[in-house]
Parts: sequence; structure tokens; C-alpha cells
Amino acid sequence: MNEWQKRITINPDQCGGRPCIRGLRIRVIDILDLLAAGLNQDEILDELPDLEKEDILAALKYASKKLDHPVIAA
Repeated sequence: MNEWQKRITINPDQCGGRPCIRGLRIRVIDILDLLAAGLNQDEILDELPDLEKEDILAALKYASKKLDHPVIAA
């Protein structure tokens, strides 16, 4: 298991089973939304002090892996 994968947790009893960071109630989508809104990593870390820089990178890697799948065209 890669280091980034250890930072992503999925618990059906937490945040509706959505992927979170290290068991915290900070969802991957929360980090992605903040990045999409234009915040940089330092601003996100200020906004969410429980996060670490590696958590933000893990969220990005998780999202990229979820979107990287083959599409079979007939």
C-alpha cells in the first residue's frame, strides 16, 4: 500500500461512507472543493489545522486514481 493510500479512510459510519483523511471528519471532496475555489495548500492548512500537507497530496492522488479508468467504446 502506498503512503497516500494509508491517509485515505472509508468508514460507513462516518461522513456517509465518503472517503476521509486519516479518520478525521474531513472529506476528500472538502479538500478538492477548497482547491477548486482557489485556495492554495498553505491556505487550506490554515483553514483546517488538523490537516498535513501530505493529506492534501493524498486527496489529489485518490481523486486522480478514481478518475483514471479505461473506457471501452463499442
